[in-house]
Amino acid sequence: MNVLDRLETTLRVRGGHTLEGSVETHGSKNAALPIMAAALLAKTPVTLHRVPRITDVSVMWSLLEALGARLHSEGPNTIVIDASNVASNRAPYTLVRKLAASFDLVGPLLARFGRAEVPLPGGCILGTRATDMHEQAFRALGATVSNAHGYLIAVAKRGKLRGGTIDFRMPSIGATKNAMLTAVMTTGTTTIKNAAMEPEVIDLAKFLNLMGAKIAGHGGDTIVVEGVPELHGVEYEIIPDRIVAGTLLVAGATTRGDVTVTRCAPEHLDAVVLKLSECGVKVSTGNDWIRVQANRIAGGTDILTAPYPGFPTDLQPPVLSFFCTCPGTSVIEETIFNARFSYVNELTRMGADVRVENNKALIKGSALSGAPVEAPDIRAGAALVIAGLAAQGETEIIGLEYIDRGYERIEDLLSTLGGQVQRASGIAPLLEPLGTFETAANPAVG
Repeated sequence: MNVLDRLETTLRVRGGHTLEGSVETHGSKNAALPIMAAALLAKTPVTLHRVPRITDVSVMWSLLEALGARLHSEGPNTIVIDASNVASNRAPYTLVRKLAASFDLVGPLLARFGRAEVPLPGGCILGTRATDMHEQAFRALGATVSNAHGYLIAVAKRGKLRGGTIDFRMPSIGATKNAMLTAVMTTGTTTIKNAAMEPEVIDLAKFLNLMGAKIAGHGGDTIVVEGVPELHGVEYEIIPDRIVAGTLLVAGATTRGDVTVTRCAPEHLDAVVLKLSECGVKVSTGNDWIRVQANRIAGGTDILTAPYPGFPTDLQPPVLSFFCTCPGTSVIEETIFNARFSYVNELTRMGADVRVENNKALIKGSALSGAPVEAPDIRAGAALVIAGLAAQGETEIIGLEYIDRGYERIEDLLSTLGGQVQRASGIAPLLEPLGTFETAANPAVG
């Protein structure tokens, strides 16, 4: 093997098979990561159940260890975090660059130590990831904030963090989380206006309240936090992953299948259910399950992504793949990330008829055929998998490392439903030195 080459794992998808049956979704990535970060606030151990076995969780695991926390697994989806000996307030860039959610560390580090040094966010390249609303929240609570050498540095004199009013210009999941994570241990009361209402924000608030925090109003656009002097460890189960559930439902619809997703929260997917129904998909729900029957598709529809309870941006790519198989014309307007449509060129290699202008995509139904494609991010990777399931022939997807960041072995989830999806290793150019993440990340949750 040439020294410039290395083995790369890809995903091979053979299309033309209708998905049928029942599959269970796993715990939420976007809820687990901030809750893991919040464990830094407790001086006694935290036990978390239904933690997804994905690489983003492995990176957060390694970040917490780098700060001095001790972690171990108790079964495939249960982890214990002991942050009692954490002494560092500086997160290493080598890990932070892999994970946008690592910015969730700023709030708990600032609350616990009065100082946080965290590199600016990494992770998927979806467009601008502004930190101004995070900084607004930290300043409103009494911190001094600066940027130096690629790090955001937030500092408050010991005991000087205080409650305040934070009025965001727009709902921001990340800034709302960081505001809560800082405010829970300040002196006084904090009011967060125009707060994000996503289920993952609610889950974080519920977790913090079990730890001894006093948070009210989560789930609405105004959250009130009364600061407390300390928090304690708890045992907690992460909510179901609504994006994974939605991806599986969309995959069923795209293959004109009959798919039931269990152990999910149907109320978290109302916007998705509505749009699938508009296309002619028959959707039924129960307490913790959703079923799609898609033998008759009337046509596409129009979608505008928006903060919760609007249509989630993370399901925009999978749904675009579905629209590629629908009769007529559909339109998707993306309002959250300004580079979210970067994957469309890969879909056109498979025969998709998609035209993107600014933040809008015009999709015309067409026949898809298998082709070699590359996933540029987590949800775009899922979109390419879905397109491959509907395409004639075989699709080989490079960039499985992105998909593994958000889906717990997506090939197993789809194979349960009859999908023909397999991992395969091939030769790929070595573009950068192999790092230490694979050995640093605990394989029990990676």
